[in-house]
Amino acid sequence: MSSSSSPSSSSEDENGNGTGGGSPSERRAGDFEGPSSSRRRAVNEVLPEPFVEAFAAQVAIDASHSTGRLAAAPALATVFQVCSTWRAVSRSDLLWQRLTGLIWGRTRLLRDSWHNEYVYWHRTAQNFSMRRSSHATLDFFDQIEVDDPDVNSCRCLALSDRHLACGFADGAVRLFDLDSLAHARTFFLPPENILGPFSRAVSGIVIVDEDTRLIFATMDGDINVGIIGGPDPAPIPNRVCAGRMMEDGALVDFTGCDRWWVGLYAGVPGQAFHIWDAITAELVFMGGALTDPEAVLGWHMFTEVTEFVGRVRVTNQESALACTSSRLIVFDLRNQGMVLRDQEYRRGLVVTSVDVSEEAFVSVDRRGVGRVRRVGTMEEVCRFNVRGRGGVVGCMNRGYALMCSGGVIRVWEAVSGEFRYNFGERIGEVNAMVANERHVAASSRDSGIHIWDFGAQ
Repeated sequence: MSSSSSPSSSSEDENGNGTGGGSPSERRAGDFEGPSSSRRRAVNEVLPEPFVEAFAAQVAIDASHSTGRLAAAPALATVFQVCSTWRAVSRSDLLWQRLTGLIWGRTRLLRDSWHNEYVYWHRTAQNFSMRRSSHATLDFFDQIEVDDPDVNSCRCLALSDRHLACGFADGAVRLFDLDSLAHARTFFLPPENILGPFSRAVSGIVIVDEDTRLIFATMDGDINVGIIGGPDPAPIPNRVCAGRMMEDGALVDFTGCDRWWVGLYAGVPGQAFHIWDAITAELVFMGGALTDPEAVLGWHMFTEVTEFVGRVRVTNQESALACTSSRLIVFDLRNQGMVLRDQEYRRGLVVTSVDVSEEAFVSVDRRGVGRVRRVGTMEEVCRFNVRGRGGVVGCMNRGYALMCSGGVIRVWEAVSGEFRYNFGERIGEVNAMVANERHVAASSRDSGIHIWDFGAQ
């Protein structure tokens, strides 16, 4: 195990105004013009169907990149109107499977055809764009009453296609079914307040294996696996990795995917990152100095509610992004935690605003300037201004950046930085927030756990 190295570094742009880096493509979805009627017969005879299918896919992809994902469908409609041969391509399930994966990021077929799968996510994205959703507050009845309400607070959230998982400060993880909004079950941990009342607080949750397993870590460093489909209504999860608080410090954030688990620690110098092989649960890397300045604050997290020390998220490129209030880095999960990018924030970064969606990430600095960047290059995609009182808690999906400040959730386009709307519900101070393509969930200290469903009906 070795320490991380840093091949590149930069300093955060001090200019808080302006528009996103890089101009959009000149081409727009509606600019495509099919051949004239006099040429259609020749086109019909010359171009084979695989070529037309590839061309249609490229037109849709170009439209989604230049104008937005909702522009892909009108661009395809233009292509299909050229002639009967081109229109026949619209019945290719392989075409719709490819487009559903590339444009909507969906690789699991949940409806009766890939065309219907594409249509469902297109309509869901339209709902997200126009603020059409249903809202509910989730109920559960197995909480133990304690004198300190912070011990029962929800600290983190995770979404999948079917479930919302909520991690609490007492070590419990409560699972909700997204179709019925019912409390499905709770994973409890034995109470072991070794260094303080928050030793067992849940640091992060990952739902994997097509909604069959739930992995979560606690601040003392334990990693636990729960079976979602098991028969026991209140199962004790299986501990697969035992924490070492005195050697590693506090596990302040935890994330992962099917291939890797990543933990961000604070308390012991040179031990900021831990990377595990998710298949074998083997620790494959330990090192890094990102949280060294926050070492003392890390130990305080066991005994009191403090500000968030740092955040870590995985990308779709087998890399991870981690930050504190003064620094943000990207490191390689396959190559011993090698640091790929290193960014200083002179005026401060709001840790709770940072989130990743595939190859992009969002952040807000202390002046209220939000930015969406590409993880691999740090290229700025867009920027926007976040207003409101109090702290900022953020999340993002493939199309939108969401920020909650002053109890109001606001939504911006993740490509253009254009402000879209405010959520209609005021939910008070937020501890955690998460979004995917269909749902948004937020945990409020004042009003409980909220869920918004933008799914097409």
